[in-house]
Amino acid sequence: MRWKIITILVLALMLLISPAVSSTMFTTSGSDTDYDPLVDIEVTVEIQAIRYLEEQEPESKALTLSQLLFNKLFDIQTTTSTMPNLYVKVFINDQEFTSQTYQSSNQVYNPDWSATANVPDEQEIVNIKIQLYNAAGSGMLLDISGDTGSSNDGYDAEIEYNIKTGHWTGDDSLEDPSGYGRLCGCDDGTILEDDRDSELWFNIYQNDYDQDTIPYWTEVNEYSTDPEQKNSGDPDNDLIPVEWEYNWGYNPFSWDDHEELDPDQDSLNNSEEYLTSAWYSDPYRKDVYIEMDMMEEGPNGEKTVFPVNAGELIKNAFNRRNIIYHLDMGEMGGFEMIPFDSDIGRGDLENIYFNYFLHGDESNWRRGVFRYGLVVYDEMPQGYMFRTNGYQIATVGIEEKAASPFTGDRDIAYGSAYMHELGHIFAFNPIPGHNQDSKHPWQPGFWINRPYRSCMNYGWMYQFVDYSDGSRRDPDINDWARIDFYAFEHEWH
Repeated sequence: MRWKIITILVLALMLLISPAVSSTMFTTSGSDTDYDPLVDIEVTVEIQAIRYLEEQEPESKALTLSQLLFNKLFDIQTTTSTMPNLYVKVFINDQEFTSQTYQSSNQVYNPDWSATANVPDEQEIVNIKIQLYNAAGSGMLLDISGDTGSSNDGYDAEIEYNIKTGHWTGDDSLEDPSGYGRLCGCDDGTILEDDRDSELWFNIYQNDYDQDTIPYWTEVNEYSTDPEQKNSGDPDNDLIPVEWEYNWGYNPFSWDDHEELDPDQDSLNNSEEYLTSAWYSDPYRKDVYIEMDMMEEGPNGEKTVFPVNAGELIKNAFNRRNIIYHLDMGEMGGFEMIPFDSDIGRGDLENIYFNYFLHGDESNWRRGVFRYGLVVYDEMPQGYMFRTNGYQIATVGIEEKAASPFTGDRDIAYGSAYMHELGHIFAFNPIPGHNQDSKHPWQPGFWINRPYRSCMNYGWMYQFVDYSDGSRRDPDINDWARIDFYAFEHEWH
């Protein structure tokens, strides 16, 4: 009896003086395992952005010349569509949550909505389903899944969130084509079909006692760190903090050469992916960053403009193909109004580039991350590349094109011109129809190069906002497959 009492006292003493040991004792395997004895586990699904992608389709909706002329004469808009009323449903272990409805919007960038559910502490996998709806009519389910088929399973996303690791798999997972924390309905191969394709950005996380984003189980069983002490900073001295490394599957306590690692081959190394992480970069999915600057109003009311929806049309074209287009119009530390100049030249463009893009610093880190797409008031020619990572378009010339009966509407005219000049930054060469004898229907080159249905072709420029996919007869070329993501980093000569 005396020995039993002594044994109990010794065990009690060990529990009191060794918190690390006591914590580990809760992590034995079995169905009654408490995966985090420090908290009552809750899982949150945060919706970060929503975009409806079916606004314009280059293959099915590119208009003939006669259609364009008819629409211009009778003032018919070429890209009008019923704006959806978007809302989200989230199921966490079958518990249903429904967001508010976002009225008449193709894009919702800050929905400010999340769903949180208490989950069993001994349950390793939490089942999550995400659905996106258009509230118009009876509530149509929109496609955010890479699955095929017209049933709910072919449109929604089913995800398994792991309490032990804080990561998830299923219809979204680390290193998948559309990106971790991003769903895209085009992943089922319906890019050129009216299939209610949409994209949805989200995050999933659980409450964590020390708030370092590394779950209790992983700290104790994988890293042997204290789950009651926050891991922060850069313990492995590879210049990337704990939270980013753990989120993207790297060991934050083991050195990695992030300045050389570029797993998605988009020219942004992991260090640059970290610098852009607040703007939804993904080291395993290609990202393209553009900084735009514009001119101030002139003394006689001259206005330099770029319609917001023109940028959305470009984004649709890229994002459908899981090359995520990020246009900095003030949200990412760029975008400035430069002094008005009605007689701008190449020398002036160089000065603007140095002072407003690099801010006087040739080693500015943005030089290796952002392309620079300047919008000026007037310039001839009305758009061109003036650096390996710099180009300009001019408002006056594009407004004239937008008024023509042979082009698309104003948003399309601006979006097509801006995307055309970006194509030069991607080092597209050759470019069928990119010559003076291919601009107009009375020129032979216009018809010879017609199969190359790209905004790079002067015969198609201003009519839609997309590159060609190479699916037509010669001289068609697949622009999307020949993007040189590294070309913009080269020195200008």
